[in-house]
Amino acid sequence: MNNLSAIIITLNEENNLERCLKALDGVADEIIVVDSFSTDRTEAICIEHGVTFFQRKFDGYGSQKRYATDKATHNYVLSVDADEVLSDELRRSILEEKQVWSAPCYSFNIRNHYCGKPIRFCGWYPDRHVRIFNKQLTNWTNSDVHESILVSSRNDIKWLKGDLLHYTCTSMEQHQQKEKKYAQMNAAILIQKGAKIGFILPYIKGGFRFFKTYILKLGILDGYYGFVISATYALSSYMKYKIARDQMRKSVNINQSNH
Repeated sequence: MNNLSAIIITLNEENNLERCLKALDGVADEIIVVDSFSTDRTEAICIEHGVTFFQRKFDGYGSQKRYATDKATHNYVLSVDADEVLSDELRRSILEEKQVWSAPCYSFNIRNHYCGKPIRFCGWYPDRHVRIFNKQLTNWTNSDVHESILVSSRNDIKWLKGDLLHYTCTSMEQHQQKEKKYAQMNAAILIQKGAKIGFILPYIKGGFRFFKTYILKLGILDGYYGFVISATYALSSYMKYKIARDQMRKSVNINQSNH
């Protein structure tokens, strides 16, 4: 059987990490955790499970995962988040494929849970992503947020049966805080690109994001949580453009006053 490295990046994940590590037992031949200086029991849990543990200042999701990938000693790498768990069916699929790796990259469905409930729509399922890859052939993008594996052709990807169970948010407040963080990071990207943002654009972007999630992606069929997810996404999109617009205008005003 061929070997597989699992990589996880963490920050204060004591409530999720043990469940994730137990599901990797018997599937991953080594587990690499790159931690952003957690202040809870994250490190202690890693030590208890014999994890190879590193600490590194967080400088973007893409960069952090590239660092973790570089620390992996095996060619094939499985990337999971601390709040994700391999289902039994996915474990079997990975173990079977480990007998003879037959593709450069592998994807599988991610079943996202919100406040303990699996979400069927909102664009959250099947939510297929590449999560196993040969690091000799590809790696992560350098994106600070929404990082992904660089894939040159769909023919390089093999789909595996089984779900990766993602316990994304245990409360609506947690989701709102996460989206606030993403909005700030995405706003920084817009500023870097020098995007032109008029007064009305944040409202248009927020409104369309709600329409896209709730109507086009059938969030309405997920009931109350479908509405909450759609509204939270809408606010995040609105804030992304508003933060970028306000900061760019502030910068222009400062420059003008200096002259």
